[in-house]
Amino acid sequence: MNLAHLHLLLNHFPTVGMIVGLGVFVVAIAAKSDDLKRASLLIFFGIALLSIPTFASGTAAELALAKTPEVSTAMIATHETAAFLALGVMELTGALAWLGLWQYRRMSRLPQGTLVAVLLAGLVTFGLMARAANIGGEIRHPELRANTAPVETAAANPPLARVIGDAMVNLKWGWPASETVHFIGLCLLFGVVLLVDLRMLGFMKGIPYSTLHKLLPWGVLGFGVNVVTGILFFIGAPPDFYVNNPVFIWKLALILVAGANALYFTVFEHAWTVGAGDAPPLAARVAAASGIVLWTGVIFCGQMLPFFGHSF
Repeated sequence: MNLAHLHLLLNHFPTVGMIVGLGVFVVAIAAKSDDLKRASLLIFFGIALLSIPTFASGTAAELALAKTPEVSTAMIATHETAAFLALGVMELTGALAWLGLWQYRRMSRLPQGTLVAVLLAGLVTFGLMARAANIGGEIRHPELRANTAPVETAAANPPLARVIGDAMVNLKWGWPASETVHFIGLCLLFGVVLLVDLRMLGFMKGIPYSTLHKLLPWGVLGFGVNVVTGILFFIGAPPDFYVNNPVFIWKLALILVAGANALYFTVFEHAWTVGAGDAPPLAARVAAASGIVLWTGVIFCGQMLPFFGHSF
């Protein structure tokens, strides 16, 4: 099994997941149920995380299809551009969904402005994801096309993602600037992770968790910065630089699990009830220890990418 197989496994989740998430969200609004609203926000956040490996594995599928001459390169390029745009709006939707979950924990309600923003972003995301999925399906299923003319295999215009990636690489300051911003985002993310997780492990007992909870948006901001700059690195490198590197696959897997781990400290009650001087419950200590291990693993894999997997 390789990343091309993984893409076949994952490529339906963003579209189907958005249908489920939007359905739950609409029902929640009609029923005026905060629990259902939070459930829909969790779905949006989870799909936003899952969309990252879905997009990355698409490059592996593209490389595999390059050996199939009857496949249209123009359609592959169109699909990649559509997927890139959908990924950008999907990550915005996921960020807004997480913000809603954080606000509910602090205010015991979901602000109307956040709900409207999530709904609008979710609708746009679904439209873009559905378009990308439809184009992707037509690549290997010509019977689905409205125009059944022979497939054109001439070279297409470069996908938008590759145009942006090439521009970053060709600028003398593009890659170094992205590396600098990536490192700043990583420091912000891991700094907040350490503070929160060390408190849950029994350190800094004089600080209630509700105080540290205020720092979580800064950690998520650091994660968002890393996602943006990480995607820039991915689209700026040669197509096979990352997808043929097993360390990159490990990094993607660790990011998914670490992102899910962060939800524990955003949503669940166990951590929130820890006051000044209180000993954290066992579940919180396990989540904290695993969080430190997971994010350390993400950093290790990121640093080792150039040295393992025959990247150079």
